[in-house]
Formats: sequence, structure tokens, C-alpha cells
Amino acid sequence: MTDENFDVQGFARDIHVLLVLATLRNGPKHGYQIALDVETDSNGLFQFRHGTLYPILHRLEAEGFIDGSWSKEGGGRRKKVYALTAGGRAHLEGRRAHVGEVVSRLLHLISGPGEAPA
Repeated sequence: MTDENFDVQGFARDIHVLLVLATLRNGPKHGYQIALDVETDSNGLFQFRHGTLYPILHRLEAEGFIDGSWSKEGGGRRKKVYALTAGGRAHLEGRRAHVGEVVSRLLHLISGPGEAPA
């Protein structure tokens, strides 16, 4: 990562992608369950607003990071269930170091002189 090409807004968008992929690491889920798990696992810090999650899921499916399949649970409505692919797992693992570096640099910047970053 170079300072000249770091896109703060793009990084913020990437967080949603990484949250979806990380949630699917635990097994296949439908969209509503993904949103619930992200909110629960982050103690409410991260939430998907209406209209945000499904475009992300469609894009990740088109990019091959997740697979979607239709299921009918308990005789009810059909739901699309998403599963992490090997490519999605690799993307998630590959972005971990990048996220760590960004967070580390941010903490360094906002820490006062002589203070250790939290």
C-alpha cells in the first residue's frame, strides 16, 4: 500500500465485503442471516442498511467469491443461500494484512506524542 493511491472511501466499502466473507467462513447462510450475524458478532458496531447487502452479495457472486443456490426451508419461501468459495476465502485472507496495516497507521496518527497506539 502506498500513501498516494490509498482510497479511504474504497476501503470503507471493502469493509462490508470482508464482513460478508468472514461471516460465510462459518458456513452457508441466506442474506438476512448474514446481516444478523454481522450485527451480533460486532455487538452492533457493523450493520447493513436496507439496500446495501444484496448488491454486495450479487457482486461477490459474479466475482466468484461466493456461490448462491436456492433452497426451500421447511416448506416455506425459497431463499438464496450463499457459501464462501476458495477464491473468496483467499481474498479474505489476502486482505487481512492490508486491513491491519491501515488500522495500525490510523492508530499511530491519532495517538498523541509519546502515547502508544491502543
